[in-house]
Amino acid sequence: MASNSASEIVDAVGGPGNIASLTHCATRLRFQLNDGDKVDKTAVEAIPGVLGAVPQAGDRFQVVIGGGVQTVYNEIMALPVMAGGASAAGAGESDADIKARERAKGPRGTNAWLDTLFEFLSDSFRPILGALLGASLFITFMALAATLGWIPAWNAPGVVLPPSWAFVNLMWQCVFIFLPLMVAYNASQKIGADPWVGFAIMAVTMLPGFAGLGKTADAVQTTFLGSQITTVQVFGLPLTIFDYSSQVFPPLLMAAVLGLVYKGLKKVIPENIQLIFVPFISMLVMIPLTAFLIGPIGVYAGAALANLLSSINTFSPFIFAIVIPLAYPFMVPLGLHWPINAIMLLNIQTLGYDFIQGPMGAWNFACFGATAGVLVLAWREKDKQMRQTATGALAAGLLGGISEPSLYGIHLRYKRIYPRMLVGCLTGGLIIGVGSLLLGLPHGITTQAFVFTSLLTIPAFDPIGLYLIAVAGAFVVAMVLVIISGYKNPEPAGAAVAAATAGAASVAPGAARDTIPAVAGGAELAGVAGEGAQTATAVAERAAAVGALIQVAAPLDGTVVPLDTVPDPVFAGGVMGPGVAIEPTGTTVYAPGAGVVVAAQPTGHAFGLQLDNGAEILIHVGIDTVNLKGEGFDVKVKNGDRVETGTPLVTFDRAVIEKAGYPLITPVIVLNGDTFDTVDPVKLGPVTHGAPLLDVQKKA
Repeated sequence: MASNSASEIVDAVGGPGNIASLTHCATRLRFQLNDGDKVDKTAVEAIPGVLGAVPQAGDRFQVVIGGGVQTVYNEIMALPVMAGGASAAGAGESDADIKARERAKGPRGTNAWLDTLFEFLSDSFRPILGALLGASLFITFMALAATLGWIPAWNAPGVVLPPSWAFVNLMWQCVFIFLPLMVAYNASQKIGADPWVGFAIMAVTMLPGFAGLGKTADAVQTTFLGSQITTVQVFGLPLTIFDYSSQVFPPLLMAAVLGLVYKGLKKVIPENIQLIFVPFISMLVMIPLTAFLIGPIGVYAGAALANLLSSINTFSPFIFAIVIPLAYPFMVPLGLHWPINAIMLLNIQTLGYDFIQGPMGAWNFACFGATAGVLVLAWREKDKQMRQTATGALAAGLLGGISEPSLYGIHLRYKRIYPRMLVGCLTGGLIIGVGSLLLGLPHGITTQAFVFTSLLTIPAFDPIGLYLIAVAGAFVVAMVLVIISGYKNPEPAGAAVAAATAGAASVAPGAARDTIPAVAGGAELAGVAGEGAQTATAVAERAAAVGALIQVAAPLDGTVVPLDTVPDPVFAGGVMGPGVAIEPTGTTVYAPGAGVVVAAQPTGHAFGLQLDNGAEILIHVGIDTVNLKGEGFDVKVKNGDRVETGTPLVTFDRAVIEKAGYPLITPVIVLNGDTFDTVDPVKLGPVTHGAPLLDVQKKA
C-alpha cells in the first residue's frame, strides 16, 4: 500500500485530529477516535488495499488490511500530519470543548463495556500472535519428526532427546513457558499501567525461588476442590505454590486489578514523585495480592472453565465436535474466541493435550473453502479487486490459520456466504464426531500443542487421518456450495433502505457493489452512470404486463434535478439505484404510488415502499438528516401500512433541517432498477406531488 493510501485512511476516519490512538493486530488497524460519527466508511472501503471496515461502540473503528497491516500502520505513523502522536492535531480543544462534544454525542450503544472487555482480551494477545504462530510451527515440525520416526515421542514423560533436537524443542518452549509474562506486559499496557511493572509482578510467581518454597520442610500437601496442592506459611498466611508456566488467566486478572491500583495511586500521589512511588507501592500491593489471592483465583477459574468444556466433550465427543465448528463463525467476529484460546493453552498444560482445536479446524477450513469459492468466481468474472482480496485472505488462512481477512474482507460483506460456510462447518464436525465414535476416541481429535489450524499444522493432530478428512470435507463442501450458488446475493428493498438510513455516506461501496449490479442500459439518468439495486426476481413476476411502461409519481413539491447533483457520493454515483432528486418547496412527503410501506424509519428521514406496479422506491428526505434523530419530522405511517398515491408519509420542518446545516435535497430511487429495461425522468424542473416523475420500462 502506498503512502498516499495511508493518508487516505487517515482522512477517511476524520483526519489526524479525530484519532485518539492507533494500534494494530494481525490483520486490522484499530482506531480509537474522538468522534466515531466523523468516519466516512464508504471512503475507507474504497481505498486500494483495504479489505473492509468494522465500526464499533465507544468510537472505535477497525480497518481490515490483512497480512500487510504492520506496513500500513508504519506508513500512517510516519505521515507528517501524525507527528507528535495520533491525537496531536486535536490538542487545540479545551477541556470544556471536549466535555461539550462528549455530552452532545450521548450514549453510543449499550454494549460498549462488552467491546471494552474483548478489546482488553484481544490486545493482551494480539502483539504475541507472531511468536505464538512461530512456536506452533516448531511444534508441528517436532510432531512431524516423531511421526516419521526421526525422534522418539518428543513430549512423552521421561523421554530424553538428543541435544540437537532438545535445542529445537526449546524454540517453542520459550514462548509458552513465559507466556504469562508476555500477557502480563500487554494487558498492563492496555489497562493504562506501566507494562514493566505488570511484567515484574507476574515474574515473581515464575521465579525458581518461588517454586522452591514448595520444597521446603515447612511446605504441606493439602486437598482443595479434589486436587492436591502445595502450601507454605508466609507471614502466617497460606501461600499456594503453583506452576504458572503457560497460564493466562492469572496475568489477565492481575493486570485488571493493577490498572485500578495504578490509577488510584496517581490521583493521590503528587506528580513530581509519581515516578518513584507509584511503581513501588503498586508492586508492594500487587505482588503479595497476586501470589496469595489473584494467582490462585486465576488458576482455579481457568481450570473450572476447562473442566466444564472437558465434561461436555467427555459426555459426547460427537455433540462437541459439531457444536464447536458451528459456534466459531459467530464467536470470532465478536472476539469471544479469546477466552477459548486461553482454555486451549490450559488444557495442554494440565491434561497434556487439547480437544478443542480439532473441531475448530473444521470451522477454519470451511471458512477458507468459502474464500476459495469466491476466488474461483472472481477469476471467472474477471473481478480483479476481488481476486486480490480473496487471494490474500486464502493465503493468510491456509498458511497462517488466520481467518480475519476472509471474515471481514469477504464473508461478512456477502450474506450469501455464511449459510454455505456453516454447511461446511457442519460437514467437518460430523466427520470428526462420527469418526471419533467409530474409532473409539474418548476425546475426539486431539493435539498436544497450541497451533494455528492451517495446512502447515495438520501433522500436529491425532489421529491425523481423521483430521485431514474432516478439514478437507469442510473446505470442499463450503467451496463447492459458494461456487454453485454464487456469493453476490439479492438485497430486498427493506434491507437496502436500512443501509441507506444509517446515513447514505456510511454505505460501503464495496458492499453496495456486492449486491447492486449495473443498471441495464447504462447511464440513462442525466449522465449518471449508476448501479441499480437488485432484489428478488419475483418483483418482475408481479408486473401485470411484460414490457409495459409504468410511472412513479413525485412524492413532494419542488424542483426535479439529476441524481448526480446530490451532495453524497453514494446517491450521486447511483450506488443505491437509478432515480432523480427533488429540491423541495413543500414540507410533506407523499406516497408516489399504491403499495405497501416496507421500511418507515422512526426518525422520519427515509422510507422504502413496495409499489403494486413492481417498483421498489426509496425516498430519502435530505442528506445526513438521520443525525437529527427525528427532530423536525412528523411520521404518518409505519411498516406494513397500505398506502395509495398521495397518502402522506411524513411532514418535516424546513427550519430545523436548515438550522442544523443539512441539505434538503431528496433523492427518489428505484432500488430494483435492474429488473427494468430503463428508468428515466419524465422531465427536470418544477413538479408537484402526484405528477409523473419517473418513466419505468419493464423488461420484454
